[in-house]
Amino acid sequence: MAPNSHPLRRGWTTGSCATAAAKAAWLILNGHSAPAYVNITLPAGQQVGFAIARTGGAPDAPFAEVIKDAGDDPDITHGALIRATIKTLPTGCGIVFQAGPGVGTVTRPGLPIAVGEPAINPTPRAMIRAALTEANAGICPDAEVIISVENGEKLAERTLNSRLGILGGLSILGTTGIVVPFSCSAWIESIHRGVDVARAEDLTHLAGSTGNVSEKGVQKFYNLPDSALIEMGDFAGGLLKYLRKHPVPRLTISGGIAKMTKLGQGFMDLHSKRGPADMRQLAELVLAYNGNPDLADTIARSPTVAEAFLHASQQGFPLGYLIARSALQTVKDVLHPAPIQADVLVFDRAGNLVGQA
Repeated sequence: MAPNSHPLRRGWTTGSCATAAAKAAWLILNGHSAPAYVNITLPAGQQVGFAIARTGGAPDAPFAEVIKDAGDDPDITHGALIRATIKTLPTGCGIVFQAGPGVGTVTRPGLPIAVGEPAINPTPRAMIRAALTEANAGICPDAEVIISVENGEKLAERTLNSRLGILGGLSILGTTGIVVPFSCSAWIESIHRGVDVARAEDLTHLAGSTGNVSEKGVQKFYNLPDSALIEMGDFAGGLLKYLRKHPVPRLTISGGIAKMTKLGQGFMDLHSKRGPADMRQLAELVLAYNGNPDLADTIARSPTVAEAFLHASQQGFPLGYLIARSALQTVKDVLHPAPIQADVLVFDRAGNLVGQA
């Protein structure tokens, strides 16, 4: 950490915010004054407090709202208003969850929530049940819990939800209740759910891509359906390690030149913040291939992979194929011993295939 930097601040999942809002709404429904602050218990047992931003609604259907604080994580839901509305149900109904405006509905199998259910994941549901039970003298109440997210449908356009079959808004997520800065846990969870959906549809060939250009390229190359496309972004490890435990017959990894170079060098997180590609290691691929010391030296001294690739292209050297081959070795190493047939495609920024292994 740099001398003048500060520790990154943790935040709260949408599930934690929904739980706090639900508890506040339940208290109002049962005659308490609108609370300014409530405590909830996270899955690991920690007690944490949440400020209640606003309350309102009818006496028999009050709502409470919490502003999502993602800490220093680059989370699209940071600052979103999470609302819970509570209504009583007849005895014996238990707690029933509904999707309000901005919360999606599951439309395809393979997710941890059944088709037709609101996209409120199992851990947030359990947290809400526990919070309402605690607030109801230890007895699980009979209540309808409606979770809404202001502007959630628009925010969902920037997620992978539609590809997963979650339509109409965001998912209420979280397994720990805490957002660890720059863990991008929501993205990794979306990767895992994408694999689950594809497996539920019995797809035999998936493609994990680092970005839009490489995703379009691999889809066109193999004529794959949208549900076979896993937008892994920088999180190659998040995809490969999950597939090792939940295999499919075939996997293609598709990406740009720089990110596939890093994958070939063993990086599981391909973001530039996690470190640059090793140019000397890239130059060693050239020496191992044909022993061209001049080109190898030029590549070793190049400041970026893009410039190194340009030098190689000018000499007609197949650097993209060497990058693909080294990336494929990493893919195989991580997937082992899962019986998955794997290949790697490398695309330039214009979408041209420049490497394949």
